[in-house]
Amino acid sequence: MGRTLLYLPRARRVPATATRPGPPAGMTAALLAGVAAGYAIAIPVGAIAAYLLTLGAQQGWRTAAGGGLGAALVDGLYAAVAVFVGALVAPAIATVAEPLRWGSAVVLVGLALWLLRPARPDGPAAAVTRTSPGRAFATVFALTLVNPATVIYFAALVAGSTISATAGAAERAVFVLGALAASASWQLLLAGAGATLGRFLSGPRGRRWTAVLGGTAVLLLALRTALGA
Repeated sequence: MGRTLLYLPRARRVPATATRPGPPAGMTAALLAGVAAGYAIAIPVGAIAAYLLTLGAQQGWRTAAGGGLGAALVDGLYAAVAVFVGALVAPAIATVAEPLRWGSAVVLVGLALWLLRPARPDGPAAAVTRTSPGRAFATVFALTLVNPATVIYFAALVAGSTISATAGAAERAVFVLGALAASASWQLLLAGAGATLGRFLSGPRGRRWTAVLGGTAVLLLALRTALGA
């Protein structure tokens, strides 16, 4: 009897699927928390929003965008302070909160009076003094810096955010970048909205109306700041 040979087929090698590692879950959570914090702080603060809308309507998008980036940079700086050294500076912030509030109210009153200049019958409505984007950046940067609501809001947002107390430096940096990007996108949106509004309110009468609306809004917010509301 001849031998029957049994041939077994060779097992095919299944090529391993190359997988690219995605971003760590901690980084993603920190980024999303930062974006949420950035929008949460940028949207409710009304004085800066009113000023950027008025600036965009009177001076155009480039100037208002310069101011908006100044506000976003302060938001990013305060976010960095909150997540890196928040526990250390919290007592110092509490001691200067009251004078900072009154100082902020005084600055906002001055800003409101400056915005209301074109609304006067003899005001410079026909020829508005042009403001450079760099000057608008410095002005809004200073205004946002002395706004106590920015510090208080970020301290509260970070305390209740998803970024943990054991998060590393990289995760905290990603949180700050997310907050900065979110704030910048909102401020630039306000600048664009103000510039669009300015196209429909061109001319001396339109500039007077934007001056009245913007100046009155900032003046009311100064009063609310002084009352601690």
